[in-house]
Amino acid sequence: MNGEKNLEKLVRSMNPKLNEGEYVFVTVKHFGEIKREDTICEFKEEEGITLVMAKTKADGLGLKYSFVASWITLEVHSALDAVGLTALFADVLTKHNISCNVIAGFYHDHIFVDKNDAEQAVKALTTLSKSY
Repeated sequence: MNGEKNLEKLVRSMNPKLNEGEYVFVTVKHFGEIKREDTICEFKEEEGITLVMAKTKADGLGLKYSFVASWITLEVHSALDAVGLTALFADVLTKHNISCNVIAGFYHDHIFVDKNDAEQAVKALTTLSKSY
């Protein structure tokens, strides 16, 4: 059940997968009418609760957002204490002028990029994986 820690193995096995749909980050003070099954994830901050959800769900709930993203999953099972993977792919995306918002799940890293940059981001990550 432990994830991979070896950086070379991590990078070569990233296998970036572009998930279908558009996603947004919203903030709320409380869940109210939002169902947990309608969210991808949540993070509690002092100012409010950040939720990541499908744009269609946010629109249906009348929630405001300013960034529409595509969701890329790195299919490698990375260890939560692995060192260097995030820095490597963030550097590659930076060289392509692509911002990224990263969320680490127990099994995988998830990268949210501007929807207009999704294909270029997947291509850059795939190139990194194949050339590392």
